[in-house]
Amino acid sequence: MNGVELRNVTKAYAGITVMENINLEIADGDFLVLLGPSGCGKSTLLNMIAGLEPVTGGAIDINGRDVTALEPDERDIAMVFQSYALYPTMSVRKNIGFGLKMAGMPKPEIEERVNEVAELLQITPLLDRKPSQLSGGQQQRVAIGRALVREPAVFLFDEPLSNLDAKLRADMRIELKRLHERLGRTIVYVTHDQIEAMTLATKVVVLDRGSIQQADTPENVYRRPANRFVASFVGAPTMNFVDGTLVRDGDQVFFDTGNGKLPLVDVPAEASDLVGRSMTLGARPEHLMFDDAGISARVVLAEPTGPDQYVRLAVAGAEMTARSGPEQAFKSGSDIGVVIDGARMSLFDVENGKALLHG
Repeated sequence: MNGVELRNVTKAYAGITVMENINLEIADGDFLVLLGPSGCGKSTLLNMIAGLEPVTGGAIDINGRDVTALEPDERDIAMVFQSYALYPTMSVRKNIGFGLKMAGMPKPEIEERVNEVAELLQITPLLDRKPSQLSGGQQQRVAIGRALVREPAVFLFDEPLSNLDAKLRADMRIELKRLHERLGRTIVYVTHDQIEAMTLATKVVVLDRGSIQQADTPENVYRRPANRFVASFVGAPTMNFVDGTLVRDGDQVFFDTGNGKLPLVDVPAEASDLVGRSMTLGARPEHLMFDDAGISARVVLAEPTGPDQYVRLAVAGAEMTARSGPEQAFKSGSDIGVVIDGARMSLFDVENGKALLHG
């Protein structure tokens, strides 16, 4: 296949296995994001694709070619690191073209490629400056340009925006997305920032403790998490979780926490098979709806964020967060009725955390 394929890839250090039997297909032209907390194995996986870390077992193919035993410079990849790693004494022009010069490419062709990449990244006026004369965002563009100019089959990005401030990160996310749409190249991108993952990716791979928890579109990872870990890691504020039992009272379905019954509306028919079973209910803040006919909830705290506000509620023996527009006023200590949108909730096995049902 074109793109990247990992087949039963295993990684061990000093006899201790940290990643085992990783199977992953990255289609040609995908923008795949490896997402997870620190220590989950995402950078290790990227480094194995790059050839910077040897695999202990399994195989890696790039564009249909087994590259498992090949050196990094033989894999037709280019990598952008968290550190810009620019040569301080060289101009932007020379930094971008250095790899081509070392490969023996003729000077006129190097100049042509550098100019094309500089125009694409909108850094043409900076070509004769030194890295010390550039902002962080400009330096990152140069680092990306150095990778682009080689025209590899696959681009690898290892947390490239971590050193930028919030506004620059947002600006660079837009630039990277536009760049991918223009070039259509395969990108594998490592981050612990879920906003980067959700906004950039065509496919997200969520990792935890060296194993893939879910590999899917950003929408499905958010709306249909494979397990409780994915549901808790993706989304800010995090998904609300409460243990209890699904019960039915006539035509109405509730989630009984033992300290109250949360009313559910628009519950899918498949939920009937789960009535009476102990489980974990997962509901994102936007899945809690204010309704005078719902269960009474006590307002603990309201957090305005501008376009939204997040309201912390004490309800049915648990604390849950709801999302509201800015126009509604909430007073700490007041009571308000709440129902849960059963059409968008998730239910998880209380023992292993696997998803049982998505609304």
